[in-house]
Amino acid sequence: MAAKFDLNDDSVVVIVGSGAGGGTLGTQLALKGIKTVILEAGARHEMEEFQNDEWASFTQISWLDPRTTSGSWRVAKDFPNLPAWIVKAVGGSTIHWAGASLRFQPHEFKTRTTYGDIPGANLLDWPITLEEMAPWYAKAEDRMGVTRTNGIPGLPGNNNFKVMKAGADKMGYKECHTGRMAINSQERDNRGACQQIGFCFQGCKSGAKWSTLIAEIPKGEATGKLEVRPNAQVLKIEHDARGKVTGVVYADKDGAMQRQKARIVAVAGNSIESPRLLLNSASSLFPDGLANSSGQVGKNYMRHMTGSVYGMFDKPVRMYRGTTMAGIVKDEARNDPSRGFVGGYEMETLSLGLPFMAAFLDPGSWGREFTSALDGYDRMAGMWLVGEDMPQETNRVTLHPELKDKYGLPIPDVHFDDHPNDIAMRNHAYRQGAALYESVGAIRTFPTPPYPSTHNLGTNRMSEKPRDGVVNKWGQAHDVANLFVSDGSQFTTGASENPTLTIVALALRQADYIADQMSKATI
Repeated sequence: MAAKFDLNDDSVVVIVGSGAGGGTLGTQLALKGIKTVILEAGARHEMEEFQNDEWASFTQISWLDPRTTSGSWRVAKDFPNLPAWIVKAVGGSTIHWAGASLRFQPHEFKTRTTYGDIPGANLLDWPITLEEMAPWYAKAEDRMGVTRTNGIPGLPGNNNFKVMKAGADKMGYKECHTGRMAINSQERDNRGACQQIGFCFQGCKSGAKWSTLIAEIPKGEATGKLEVRPNAQVLKIEHDARGKVTGVVYADKDGAMQRQKARIVAVAGNSIESPRLLLNSASSLFPDGLANSSGQVGKNYMRHMTGSVYGMFDKPVRMYRGTTMAGIVKDEARNDPSRGFVGGYEMETLSLGLPFMAAFLDPGSWGREFTSALDGYDRMAGMWLVGEDMPQETNRVTLHPELKDKYGLPIPDVHFDDHPNDIAMRNHAYRQGAALYESVGAIRTFPTPPYPSTHNLGTNRMSEKPRDGVVNKWGQAHDVANLFVSDGSQFTTGASENPTLTIVALALRQADYIADQMSKATI
């Protein structure tokens, strides 16, 4: 039976956001017997409400609150009010994610040491190593049912993958398969196997894909220790005279202000909303924003080096059939500066439906070249390119000086400029992707510019020294002992891998730490 906690119960842990970080942390704390309240800004949509219709689904679950963009990145030109393609609903972006679940490589936790001093990059080693994270990665893979781990077979390959695999073989790539995916390839955890429906970004209609909505939160609620409040947008975190967090103020579904007291607050609202909340929680004790003595809150925003390549063939591929992203080439994910950049990138199968293809192929395009590409839609194969981008202090989330949201608070501005390393990597990835398709007979290839960000990282980064970041190795704020960050905003650097597995592993590890500190009465 899902719990219901009193607003004045100051013994609860309050978590802001219900995605990969918040939903996992909340469930794990509840399983440990700790009273937990998750406040989710969006609504609760159950599986049967998901829509296999790109635009309808986009309207239903996306975070569409007003935001502005600045900087030279393509997204600011193409989608000025949509810097991020993420979800505002119970389950967060685990509803929307594709399922790719990859561990970071050892060097990606030590980029400052490995890459050296890259001009313009604000590189920093993580305060943790792969060795330290390995047991938590193992726990997360087991929890999420990641294919090709724990004896779980890989997913079947669709036509899009078969084209990728044939091209990868021609290119001499050695590591190409249907990926490590948190999508059931066989029945597991009371959820069936993937039915190859497609529309993975619109919410899995069969429940085969792991999400906190389907696979975690119900288990937490069953303990009687977890309450999830949808349509509860947190506006401010409050603290006492000593700087200890005491609770949060949030707007309920009717827009009325509510105050939930708390023993501990964990922020997991994504890398745009989490720093925005800390900045909007400024006070006389924290004039520059909560937990911001370093001045690093909102800075070092990362969104991964991304782009796509599509190849058109003379015969049908029908890339839209089957699992959207069950296909990966990992060979380029290594660090090899001889390619003209540090860090690496993954090539992952991707299909967009016709409506999104028209919007994303080359935003704003018209004319014969554009329409002939869409005419060949059923003969296309597609891949997404995702790589490590360089953290830069100037890439940041700030409070807009004039524009306010419906609650009267400043909206976020997301500023991003590509680093020269990002551009060199993207150009290399475009060339390799095109070459892969051409090697198996593509009659035409086209690169597409980055879509609105799905991997939003940094902005509250982990650091060994308080002056370099916002939180320590446990995601605990350097400045406030009972305040935690539990989402991708705590990433020190981005790595080349999709981030969700690491977010979940960190949340499981953080739950153990919080429970231990609570039992010792240190927080």
